[in-house]
Amino acid sequence: MIDAALQGRLLQLHPVLAELPAAERQAVLDTEALHVHAPAGTLLFDEGSACQGFPLLLAGSVRVARGSPGGRTLELYRVTPGEVCVVSTACLFGQGALSAHGQTTEATELVLLSPAGLDRWCQQAVFRRHVFGVLADRLAELMALAEAVAFQRLDQRLAQALLGHGLALATTHQALADNLGTVREIVSRLLARFERAGWVRLSRERIEVLDGAALRQVAAGERGV
Repeated sequence: MIDAALQGRLLQLHPVLAELPAAERQAVLDTEALHVHAPAGTLLFDEGSACQGFPLLLAGSVRVARGSPGGRTLELYRVTPGEVCVVSTACLFGQGALSAHGQTTEATELVLLSPAGLDRWCQQAVFRRHVFGVLADRLAELMALAEAVAFQRLDQRLAQALLGHGLALATTHQALADNLGTVREIVSRLLARFERAGWVRLSRERIEVLDGAALRQVAAGERGV
């Protein structure tokens, strides 16, 4: 049930909905929307399956990634409140199977719009332009990711992943490997080299940045390990 308080939160995070005709917005929320709570680690959708709906996040985060037959994954992007999931949108528009999987990284709350509800709202030009605008932005991000995977050394990408989080990053070697689309052993080997160089200090599920300037040089391809 999408009550008035929940609808207020939804409009605050997704302001484009306030631009829809009030009657049409209400009709879809009354008949084509489901309020969902998902704990951390919940698989919301899986690669190769049909898309069940269009998620509008209210809280939490969803990690969208592609997997390989060998068990490796590559994170494509994360969906946070106010953002649109490109994989779900493309699947619903193209009426094909999902090209990636989405899993919550923390307790997540969302409103799931049915395919019919999305179709009704997309008949409104203001909502359609918004969705296609977000798709264009995400496409640019994915092209940048593809370029990084194809042309940047892994040490560059690892250095980039360590920057921008302050002096300490709470994560695991496996999580970094998943984000970079590689295996844990390679990430651990590179981190050990970073530590020997005096750039980081490693401890359990924690990486301290000791020399951010050196990491920035590695990230820019100006320095190697």
